[in-house]
Amino acid sequence: MASDQSWKDKYLQELESADIREQQWKVERNTLERMLVRTSLASEGQTPELDRLLAQVRKDLRKKNVDVDAWRELQEQIDRQVALLDEQPAPVSVRENRESAAVAPASGSGDTPNVPGDDQDLADNTQRLRIARRVGQLLGQLLNNVTLEPAAETRARSLQQALLSSNDWTELREGLNHVAELVIAAVTRSQREFEAFLKRLDERLEVLRSHFSEQSSAQSNRLTASETLDREIRQQLERAGSQLRDSEDLQELKDSVSQHLSSIGQAMGRFREQETEREKALSEQLKAMQEKVAAMEAHSEQVQNEVRRERQRAMTDLLTQLPNREAWQERLSFEFNRWQRYQASLTIGVLDIDFFKRINDSYGHKAGDRVLQLVARELSERLRATDFIARFGGEEFVLLFPETAPDAAKVAMDQLRQHVGNLPFHFSGEPVTVTFSAGLASFGAGDSEETVFDRADRALYLAKDAGRDRVHISADGAGQ
Repeated sequence: MASDQSWKDKYLQELESADIREQQWKVERNTLERMLVRTSLASEGQTPELDRLLAQVRKDLRKKNVDVDAWRELQEQIDRQVALLDEQPAPVSVRENRESAAVAPASGSGDTPNVPGDDQDLADNTQRLRIARRVGQLLGQLLNNVTLEPAAETRARSLQQALLSSNDWTELREGLNHVAELVIAAVTRSQREFEAFLKRLDERLEVLRSHFSEQSSAQSNRLTASETLDREIRQQLERAGSQLRDSEDLQELKDSVSQHLSSIGQAMGRFREQETEREKALSEQLKAMQEKVAAMEAHSEQVQNEVRRERQRAMTDLLTQLPNREAWQERLSFEFNRWQRYQASLTIGVLDIDFFKRINDSYGHKAGDRVLQLVARELSERLRATDFIARFGGEEFVLLFPETAPDAAKVAMDQLRQHVGNLPFHFSGEPVTVTFSAGLASFGAGDSEETVFDRADRALYLAKDAGRDRVHISADGAGQ
């Protein structure tokens, strides 16, 4: 019975591993679907036909059953509409006119006034660049949460860099055309890997089923042989007893008893031979099963390690190696539930590097990436073990200070701010001072995760408006 229970445990463990893998694939698929929905919403307002095609994308996603061939045709139609954007510029909204006016140089008495066509083109380019940057950010989130083939990932990284930094609309338009292909490739690869895993699992379970069937058959044969031996011995004993009662000749009786004993001995011999063969076969089957189980255990451990690595990858920002936005949401929910139970002080911090775009524009995106990496390292190394920091997106970071009031969190944040401001950054041989601004807010009665985060975010922008390189505590009440 213990052996049977062991096989059941192995079987259940394999099923559990399959469930974990399936759940991981569902998470990746949901991430891809969210990215597509956000991308389609961010791209709306170009042309009615493009809006219709993007609406079809969202409609298909709601069905939870995407026809890849139909989507390839849909992608070609979207590509054609994107290619027509240069020839059919989208109308400029009032807000876009304000934005174009804000970015246009101020005209003096001797300047040539802007003509409406120039404003139209400027607004169109601003809108296109904004869409491209947003798609680049979403593509980064995709790469942080799914695994692509090496060649596809290299291509995706190059595409993301182009979308985030290039101002050439022709290059950006070509990049946008390839985003859907990468998404389809990611979904297809995840599904293919999971299907291959299930196939290997099914093959191994079939081997176990076969061994169980052989063991059951062997056990049945053993019972049959035992019953046969018992029946033969009883028959011989009954015949011997009958002859003992009826026989009057001693010699005849001796011969009869001797014959019956010989028959019993032969039956015992046949049983021992059969039993030996059965034991040999069962021993070979047990050895084979042990090898199969060892292989299954190794494969199960490999799958579990892979699941752990994929989860860690999905929860880690690749550039800074800090927890990412998904990890932040998970930790925030945990600390919020803990705060609701114990009502200990809990403070949220939102931090943004000052003039980060200026660093990118002046020294390049590699310099900007280096700043993010060094700032992330310094912040994480100087926080308490109980504190938590994550990269929220771009040059923005978020922090949690459990059991810490806002004033105490401000002291810690100011120390971090002063330390970062003293870091010896040099780019192109020039010393560069890097600073950050931050906002803090604490939980109170009636608060939710969103309300406190919004207050901290507003406090951050108050710090920015007050001159940057400072920490501001939200003065808003709880629940507002």
